[in-house]
Amino acid sequence: MARRRFEMHHYRQALLRMRQGDSDREIATARVMGRRSAARLRELAMQSNWLDPTVGLPEDGAIASALGAPKRASSTVSGLELHRSRIQAWFEQGVSGVAMCAALKREHGWNGSYSAVRRILADIREQVPADITCRLHFDPAEAVQVDFGAGPMLEHPDGVLKRTWAFVMTLCFSRHQYVEFVWDQTVATWLGCHRRAFEWFAAVPTRVIIDNAKCAITKACIHDPTVQRAYAQCAEGYGFKIDACPPHDPQKKGIVESGVKYVKGNFLALRSFRDLADLNAQARAWVMNEAGIRNHGTTRRAPLDLFEIERPLMQALPAIAPDLGTWHRVTVHRDCHVKFDYRLYSAPFTLVGKVLWLRATDGAVALYEDYRHVATHAKGLRPGERRTVREHLPPKAQAFFAHDRLWLAEQAQRVGEACAQLIELLLADRVLERLRAAQGVIGLRKTYGPDRLEAACARALAHDSPYYRTVKTILATGADRSPLSEPVTPAAYAGARFARDAASLFAESPSPQQDLLH
Repeated sequence: MARRRFEMHHYRQALLRMRQGDSDREIATARVMGRRSAARLRELAMQSNWLDPTVGLPEDGAIASALGAPKRASSTVSGLELHRSRIQAWFEQGVSGVAMCAALKREHGWNGSYSAVRRILADIREQVPADITCRLHFDPAEAVQVDFGAGPMLEHPDGVLKRTWAFVMTLCFSRHQYVEFVWDQTVATWLGCHRRAFEWFAAVPTRVIIDNAKCAITKACIHDPTVQRAYAQCAEGYGFKIDACPPHDPQKKGIVESGVKYVKGNFLALRSFRDLADLNAQARAWVMNEAGIRNHGTTRRAPLDLFEIERPLMQALPAIAPDLGTWHRVTVHRDCHVKFDYRLYSAPFTLVGKVLWLRATDGAVALYEDYRHVATHAKGLRPGERRTVREHLPPKAQAFFAHDRLWLAEQAQRVGEACAQLIELLLADRVLERLRAAQGVIGLRKTYGPDRLEAACARALAHDSPYYRTVKTILATGADRSPLSEPVTPAAYAGARFARDAASLFAESPSPQQDLLH
């Protein structure tokens, strides 16, 4: 008797009908079992005294024992027993039955049919342990699950066609969703989507179940995963716990996996979008007007109805939203600047060559040496631009940039009228940049004092030689202490533009020092 065709309750029902006087034809008409099977069962029942109405029906175990083990439907598979280990290995590798049959015929001289291969594969599958799973239960406000899914191709603001990504956050109890389409899966995008999702729900869950995406987990591990530094600060600011799934085990967040499939199959299908803003606007309307009011296949309730129960139990949003920032490793280059996002920001010159932490937020960029804050810069630069704090430069560079044209003019006015006139002539040169020469002239004040410098500048102007070298020579020789009379400078001095020209003209005169001292 082919016992595999019937369940045990069929045999008990047939025995009960036989006790009530039904014939094999009547049992077959009632679709309990066929006439031949009923006849064989009646013969076995009469031998085992199962038809006596004064005796209770036998137990299922007794019926199964009397029926015996089911006979194999065919013995064709026995021809492949020699190749069972080979077929087992192919099965574990995922090779199809058709390919196995062809390989057996081509390489091993087997001449059987594909049906034989199919039967032995069925026998192998029966011996594979069942993949047992367990559905997870979540209380209201306990957790959300988060995942990314591929979105439609849209035209990027740069003018190129680019893939979008769907950020989906699903509440595990109510199945209410937040859906946002973005251009990338960077850390900044990940954090921004979390902020907007919590504001969408107007509450924060206790736990966020995530995959091991690089924007959240820097090192995946079943026991001790390493959380991305910026995401850890986000969790601390909003007050939720990060629950990373074990590697290669997406079933632990099956709710949002199903949610992503639902978005693709029920929202994206048969819709068109102008741009990213239009896509997100349609997504928000779809969540509230269609997905949120549907009869969910698992809960048998509308997600928005269950969300009304769940929302009061969730954590409130913080009074001040956390300042979400991303962390990056940067190096201080020789010019005392670090490079981030194709923009340059200064750092103290003592840190040149060192690796710092850079934290970028929506409005600022901050630099840290380990955990010590060293600098903060406002954002707003265009790619290629730099932002420099003068105090970050070496002392000599600070002095050079501090002593600009305005500063030189102010200092010269403090010295005197002649000094101011000489500095103005130096800076007005149309051929050569004389900023350093003007700085040198003002620098002579520290050595000789303002009075002597003013006298030296007056003598240099009188001799029509407004150059740093001339002023320094006058001060070094003490010529500024002599009374100034009518100069005897040759007319050629008036046309000299460079210090070297002036010096050469002095050399050509019979007694340049006498001219200066005159």
